[in-house]
Amino acid sequence: MIVINEGVSYAWWSSPVGKVMMSATGGRLTGVHFVDAIERCARPLNDADEELLARTQKQLWEYFDGERKDFDLPLSPRGTEFQLRVWNALRMIPYGCTLSYEELARHCGNTKAARAVGMANNKNPISIVVPCHRVIGADGSLKGYSGGVDKKRSLLDLEAGFVHRIKRS
Repeated sequence: MIVINEGVSYAWWSSPVGKVMMSATGGRLTGVHFVDAIERCARPLNDADEELLARTQKQLWEYFDGERKDFDLPLSPRGTEFQLRVWNALRMIPYGCTLSYEELARHCGNTKAARAVGMANNKNPISIVVPCHRVIGADGSLKGYSGGVDKKRSLLDLEAGFVHRIKRS
């Protein structure tokens, strides 16, 4: 289902790890969120956003099938300057790898900002595409994830499985 609300286009998709809502405006992706069930009234979708949401869904399928390691989508997340810096740093974490909050803080230029990095990570509006699931505790434990720790574990297991198969080949 695709709808438009206040200039933002939305589409819902049943991914392998749960229902996902995608949003776009002006031909740029603004969100990928896990949801349980959301129903809205539909209005016509503008062509740029409809194409982008279809492309997003295709690339997410490729990701879940192990065919895509990076996303090639125009993004427009909304956040503070610090949040944007953290979200850009998240996109640099390679597929199948993890960083601790402290390591991510160092990549963002402030070794003492691990807690602030965690808060920015929690506010990431474009799950999976901006891979906040790749950030873990310093002790290797799985910490909070907007989609829930079970989804985080599933995404990390998915990536580890495909990386393992690639390395064995």
